[in-house]
Amino acid sequence: MATRAFKKFLPLFDRVLVERFAPETKTKGGIMIPEKALSKVLDAKVVAVGPGAKNEKGDLVPPSITVGDRVLLPEYGGTKVEIDDNEYFLFRDGDILGKWES
Repeated sequence: MATRAFKKFLPLFDRVLVERFAPETKTKGGIMIPEKALSKVLDAKVVAVGPGAKNEKGDLVPPSITVGDRVLLPEYGGTKVEIDDNEYFLFRDGDILGKWES
């Protein structure tokens, strides 16, 4: 389920590794936005997914998203992880707010 350099790191249980998109630094009209005025980006791409969590009966429940999905993240939360000088965030499957249609 992991891709590229993520064969080194595979999330456990229902955890999901995501890479946030870079914030827009320029408006459609070409005006540069100062770094202080940039808001937190809540969109991210899923780069690795754990096998799933077990329910009360002991059955494995697979995650609701897959690698490559574009998801909506909560404003706060997640664990910051650095892999090969890139910044990623680790969330539980249930913490992810939604998935964008392809």
